[in-house]
Amino acid sequence: MPAKKVLVVSGKRKTAIARAIVRQGAGRVRINKTPIEIYEPEIAREKIMEPLLQAGSDVWGQLDMDIRTSGGGYMGQAEAARMAVANALLKWTKSGHLRTVFTEYDRTMIVGDSRMKEPKKFGGPGARAKEQKSYR
Repeated sequence: MPAKKVLVVSGKRKTAIARAIVRQGAGRVRINKTPIEIYEPEIAREKIMEPLLQAGSDVWGQLDMDIRTSGGGYMGQAEAARMAVANALLKWTKSGHLRTVFTEYDRTMIVGDSRMKEPKKFGGPGARAKEQKSYR
């Protein structure tokens, strides 16, 4: 019996991490065990759907994706999942055309955005803001 092909791909955004497990299947995509069709909030669902819509259902229609996200907020998790999905499709198909489609649409689908939140310093409420003083 031949071994079944399984891919594990990850994506990161700020402090959020998403791991996608891809295998042969019927086109089911689940995020944290929730089908993508009913995933909330809607803006995050649309963000995760972008690489799938760009690739077309003929590419991902025969794949099952299980995505687990952790850390960060809901939008960071959505962007991490989006990157994991895009890279999974690229690795599964090994298509140069798909890579150019993703790159022309939005490069951050493939290449991670390395920006992180600047750490807070002493003397104020945030990274750069300081307590005001009046000398009066």
